[in-house]
Amino acid sequence: MQKIIKRIPIIGSSAIRIYSLYKKLIPFSSERYWINRYDSGRNSGPGSYNQLAEFKAEIINAFVQDNNISTIIEYGCGDGNQLKLSKYPSYIGFDVSPKALKLCHDIFHNDQTKKFKLMSKYQGETAQLTLSLDVIFHLVEDEIFSSYMARLFNSSEQFVMIYSSNFDEEPKNHEKHRCFTKWLEANKPHWKLIRHIPNRFPYNGNNKQSSLSDFYIYEKS
Repeated sequence: MQKIIKRIPIIGSSAIRIYSLYKKLIPFSSERYWINRYDSGRNSGPGSYNQLAEFKAEIINAFVQDNNISTIIEYGCGDGNQLKLSKYPSYIGFDVSPKALKLCHDIFHNDQTKKFKLMSKYQGETAQLTLSLDVIFHLVEDEIFSSYMARLFNSSEQFVMIYSSNFDEEPKNHEKHRCFTKWLEANKPHWKLIRHIPNRFPYNGNNKQSSLSDFYIYEKS
């Protein structure tokens, strides 16, 4: 938007100042950010591609097989690229972006084991395993974060797998890193952390080849 405004003769600089003020006055919306991101043709991000996607798929697929998981729900399925590597018996993917869901429908239109729905269309579905992959630190608003976490755990019948950072940091752009385990201790004490799997590619400054996220696997007591 700023690039377009700069090309406007005479009023360009004034328009930029007005636009910057306008952005400050409007509260950031995580939902709006991801809807706009997919609408603009961008993807789910580097965490859903290449070696990071392969690492995530290896861990999740092994857990699904080893624990005889039959039903899975993922909150924040994105563009479906990560899901291409999955081996799930029955799966429902939720997302806030209609464009992301269309991409998933297009990729998996012949796969009867997978369904996709808008988050706003959630109707009490449950699954043996629920997934949150690289989502929590994108939930900048506190109330959205709390609502998301409650649904993630309330809709699970047995296991929850979280792939995320786990430290507190002030929000930057569309990210706010959180020590989400504090929320769990206060709100979901009957869930037990049964495994923490450090990232095979710990963050080294390169977002495409490394990550701040680890796996945290919980089981209902």
